[in-house]
Amino acid sequence: MSLAVGIDVGGTKVLGALVADDGTVLREEHRPTPPQDSSDAARAAVRTIVDVARALAEGSSAAAVGVAVAGRVEPDRRHVGSAANLGWDHEPLAEIVEDATGLPAVVENDANAAAWAEHRFGSGARYDDVVMVTVGTGIGGALVLGGRLVRGASGSAGEIGHAVHVLGGLPCGCGRRGCFEQYASGRALVREARRLAMERPAEAGALFERAGAVEAISGPDVSAAAMAGDSLARSAFALVGEHLGRGLADLAEVLDPHAFVVGGGVAEAGDLLLGPARAALSRELPDWSPSDVPPLVAAALGNRAGAIGAADLAREASPRPGRPTLA
Repeated sequence: MSLAVGIDVGGTKVLGALVADDGTVLREEHRPTPPQDSSDAARAAVRTIVDVARALAEGSSAAAVGVAVAGRVEPDRRHVGSAANLGWDHEPLAEIVEDATGLPAVVENDANAAAWAEHRFGSGARYDDVVMVTVGTGIGGALVLGGRLVRGASGSAGEIGHAVHVLGGLPCGCGRRGCFEQYASGRALVREARRLAMERPAEAGALFERAGAVEAISGPDVSAAAMAGDSLARSAFALVGEHLGRGLADLAEVLDPHAFVVGGGVAEAGDLLLGPARAALSRELPDWSPSDVPPLVAAALGNRAGAIGAADLAREASPRPGRPTLA
């Protein structure tokens, strides 16, 4: 059994795992992500990653360390080109981890790592061609085509959240207008729920009971109300699901994947989101036979996916006797 360490660097916590070659997590380590308002935030984040890597590697037979980060990873998979939330710019993260642990290390984008984990061990394990979509505050994406992770020329392949979904639509933080994530994300879910609550206040009792006021309605409020059967909250999910399915139909026309694997916090609502998305996906592909429309399946590995995928990618990239190192 071959072991590797995987570390997923999130906005609130750093999750590390010692992972076997069948995807089983044998041990975990959790640390809070250092506060971003600190002048030492960038260095503190690196120290936290090193601490987690050492804690999991020491006393084990781990062969490599993989680190998944929310940011642009350079094609060498050793440097983080940029990670605004962590204050990094061309950070030589793999070298730092290698110096600290004595093990070969690779760095990967967090959505790519999660997609690889789902392809290898989760909901996408039956398919060679998978598009992973993470629906959280924004939208992330990653591509596994022909059984290989597609990174693109600069490492940015699969970043579908900023494809234009509505021409001249809502402004996005990226500087464009009408981006996909403005209509099919957790942010969009909250916006639609607040709008519906203002338009139909007589139906918004469950949301007002949870939040107290329209402007205080949050994503968890909408999810909890919808799961409890609230019709207005379910309407918000239906609107977001409609946009999600329409956007995925465009991707289906371009990539023709075997399946879409949908993860992220908003997707934990299951069929409240995926039901309307599936209906819209089929409706937007009228010339496809029903058997050819890619299924939308829920991700299976939860918040461990990034760490599991990072560990497996590091294991695959690490030198072994008689085996060439993967590019």
